[in-house]
Amino acid sequence: MRYRYVTADVFTSQAYLGNPLAVVLDADGLGAVEMQRIAREFNYSETSFVMRPQDSAHTARVRIFTPDREVPFAGHPNVGTAVVLAREQIAAGLPRPDAYVFEEEAGLVRIALSYGAQGLEGAELLAPQPLSRGSEAPAAAVARALRLEPADIEVSTHVPQVVSVGLPFLVVQVANRAALRRAAPDAAGYEALMPPLGAKSIYLYTTDTRGDAMDAPTDVQARMLTGRMTEDPATGSATAAMTALRASLLDEGRLQLRVGQGVDMGRASLLLAHAERRRDGVWAGVAGQAVVVMEGTLPAPTQS
Repeated sequence: MRYRYVTADVFTSQAYLGNPLAVVLDADGLGAVEMQRIAREFNYSETSFVMRPQDSAHTARVRIFTPDREVPFAGHPNVGTAVVLAREQIAAGLPRPDAYVFEEEAGLVRIALSYGAQGLEGAELLAPQPLSRGSEAPAAAVARALRLEPADIEVSTHVPQVVSVGLPFLVVQVANRAALRRAAPDAAGYEALMPPLGAKSIYLYTTDTRGDAMDAPTDVQARMLTGRMTEDPATGSATAAMTALRASLLDEGRLQLRVGQGVDMGRASLLLAHAERRRDGVWAGVAGQAVVVMEGTLPAPTQS
């Protein structure tokens, strides 16, 4: 059996920028092992698989895989999947959708579609969980994992800490744009630091955005380095978690940030993040555009 797929570049309006995503449609016939093999074949940061919802009141069940594991939630797969599904719906002559609800391992992900003069543009998601804060990490150990100096780690607002709104990341503020640019993953440093913290990846950011080659000003520039020694061009779940963390620490009722990512790797991305303090916690979301790039079919992997 063959399955349709569509790829999209997410958090950008231009093909070949942003974060690429593969969306496999009508994937109910695939199991977890097959999904993992397909995700490894695409070798994108994530591949999403769209299935019938368990509750008919929801839009779809969505499973998300990196090249080496399934994750309970991620940002750019939700934005990209929503845009792909809306495009499919509009192409079929159905009314254009305004909102979706995706069932995911981390919980329900609510998404609003956005339209402009040229039609469908992008989507905005609300993370499935409020901010949770985990372990803190010593600046010296973080610097080693990033091949930086301890002085490059900014701790005046917060120390390096694991935070999550559905998927945990070690969030690290660095002192300036130069430090952000110099950072590189160190395998031994990661191995010494990350497993005890309960996170797989480091999201590092700076509020020093001077001199960045973006079409419009940003409040934050960021990078995300994984335990596979790779870099993610745009990380919605980590951006939402960072925004929620800053909102909680700065005592902001509502915080909005324009976040640039992927600039140093030639895949400039723009993420529009927000966080809001409520009685039941700090809730965050992220919005962005997406553009379809490729589509086709693929065979189900054979059992081996």
